[in-house]
Amino acid sequence: MAPFLAYEDKGTGTSSVPLVLVHGHPFDRTMWRPQIEAFAASRRVVAPDLRGYGASPLNPGVTRFEQFAQDIEALLDELKVETCVLAGLSMGGQIVMDCYRQFPDCVRGLVLADTFPAAETPEGVRTRGAMADRLLAEGMRRYADEVLEKMVAPSADAQVKAHVHGMMTATSPQGAAAALRARAARPDYRDLLTRVAVPALVVVGADDEYTPVSDAEAMHAALPDATLRVIEGTAHMPNLESPAEFNEALGDFLARVDSAGG
Repeated sequence: MAPFLAYEDKGTGTSSVPLVLVHGHPFDRTMWRPQIEAFAASRRVVAPDLRGYGASPLNPGVTRFEQFAQDIEALLDELKVETCVLAGLSMGGQIVMDCYRQFPDCVRGLVLADTFPAAETPEGVRTRGAMADRLLAEGMRRYADEVLEKMVAPSADAQVKAHVHGMMTATSPQGAAAALRARAARPDYRDLLTRVAVPALVVVGADDEYTPVSDAEAMHAALPDATLRVIEGTAHMPNLESPAEFNEALGDFLARVDSAGG
C-alpha cells in the first residue's frame, strides 16, 4: 500500500489537461511554487511530496524507483486524475519516466527537466552509496552548503538561493539516503524514450553541471515527438532561477497538449 503523500492540489480548469509536478532531490513540492501559481488559474495542478521528502512519510530502507511511481499512481487514483501531463526535474524526471513505463495510458505529455535516462555507472553507484552514508552520518547542512551554487547559478536571485538551501536542509537525511540508494539501482530508460507515444518537452539550464545540455540533446533526439528548450543563465533548477522563461516553454507545451484533445 502506497503511503499517503502530502500534496498541493490547486486549480479546477476542466477544459485543460491536469499538470502533475514531481520534484527532484533533495527538495520538496515547494520547488514548483512558480509553476503552481502560474498554471492553477487555467488547469488543475497537483504537486506531491515524494515519500521521505517534505511532509510525506518516511519509508525505511531502500525505496525503489518503481515505488515512487506507484505512489504517484495511487495519489492520482485517489484524486480521480485520469490523465495528465507529467513533469519532473532531475530525479523527478527519472521518476516520471518510470511512471510512463508503468502506466502510460494515464499520460498525455511528458516534461523532462534537467534529467537524464541512463542507468547509473559503477562509479556512480559507489558515489551515491557513499553520499547516502555521509548524509546519515552528518545531516544535510554541509552538503547543502557545498552544492548550492551547482543547484542554481551563482548569479541566481538571493531569495531563490535561500529557498533552495532551505529545502535541502529541511530534507530528512534518512529520506535522502533512501532515494540516493534507489537512484543507484534505477533502470535504464533510454530504450523506453524511443517508444514514448505522447509529446514531450525537454528543458535544461544552459549551465547545468549535473545534467548538461548534451544529455538533454540526447533525450530530445531519442524521443519521437519532442521539443527542446535551453534556458540561458540557469543551472540545475531553471524553473526557479528563470521562472518566466520556464513557464513560457511549459505553457506553450501545455497549450499544444490541450489542443490535441482526446
